[in-house]
Amino acid sequence: MSDVAGSITAMNAIFSTPPRPFDITALFPELAPLARTATRLHPRPGSPTVHDSSVGGPLLWPAGEPWPYCDEPHDSRVTTVVHSPDDVRLLRHDRAAAAERLRLDPEAPQWTPEERATWERLAGRPWFDGPIPLLPVAQLYARDVPFPCPPDADLLQVLWCPFDHEMAHPRTALFWRSSATVTDVLDAPPEPPIVQRDCYLPQPCLFSPEQVTEFPHPGELGEELREQLDDMSRWETIDPARYNTYADDPGELYQNNLSTAPGWKTGGWSSWPRTDPKPRPCPECGTEQVPLLTIASWEWDGGSGTWIAEEERTNPAPPPLGAQDGNFTLIDIIGGYDLQLHVCPASPDHPHIELLP
Repeated sequence: MSDVAGSITAMNAIFSTPPRPFDITALFPELAPLARTATRLHPRPGSPTVHDSSVGGPLLWPAGEPWPYCDEPHDSRVTTVVHSPDDVRLLRHDRAAAAERLRLDPEAPQWTPEERATWERLAGRPWFDGPIPLLPVAQLYARDVPFPCPPDADLLQVLWCPFDHEMAHPRTALFWRSSATVTDVLDAPPEPPIVQRDCYLPQPCLFSPEQVTEFPHPGELGEELREQLDDMSRWETIDPARYNTYADDPGELYQNNLSTAPGWKTGGWSSWPRTDPKPRPCPECGTEQVPLLTIASWEWDGGSGTWIAEEERTNPAPPPLGAQDGNFTLIDIIGGYDLQLHVCPASPDHPHIELLP
């Protein structure tokens, strides 16, 4: 696999990450050799085609290639109400209409009788037992987004089963292909009759890729460097106002603002917001796997506000229905987790690893 394929191509509005609060390598030169490039994808609502890199958009899928299904059993006890993808789209449309109605007239009814009737009608969708067609989650063209890929491929397609499996998140499947070989595209791929959770149906988004520099999570650093990061005297040379904000925990300043970017991204370093780092050996050959794609529930949170794009600070656009703190894709994994996909650098044919750190 090549280290990086493709170049950055603007595909939507331009988003720019603010400069980091200060140059961490000036304080800790030992970090400089550990810098890695990550590509923030900045997904924002759009109308992607099969020729776009996207979240939840149509895939450049060969007409003659069978669509993938999940044949494993799905537990009907995990939820009391299920919806079809079209149900979810209709509910999102009605909620968006209600939000706009209230924005224009705060005295307007929160819900109309027609909207309530729709909810009642869709509440009785029966459970489905049988193979489930996978849902498109992301499509990445190497011409748009740098990511590790096989030398004979320029397209990565990520699909998932919209049901929880061993872990409380959907199971993903990766497909690598050469886009030039797809001359006859599948027009109407099958959709699941139901999804376990509405938030497992991605809202279609386009990307605005941007490269940023990342550094390792503290837990992936050597003991000596970790001790230096904990040395308060090393941090006292930065801006006093910023230092005083994090004086009790300079590690938080490093982890939240200087190491790994939040949100959807390719490459860079693995993020460990809730757990300690752990080894990521390839299940087949033992090679340490590298970050491929982060499927994020949020583009930022309360602790990572310095990563909010400049354009959204100065001219913030209304988020799509249900979005909070930049949840533009409407994906939510266990209440705000990220699903990090890692791939074997020795061979893309080896099984990938899903991490929920």
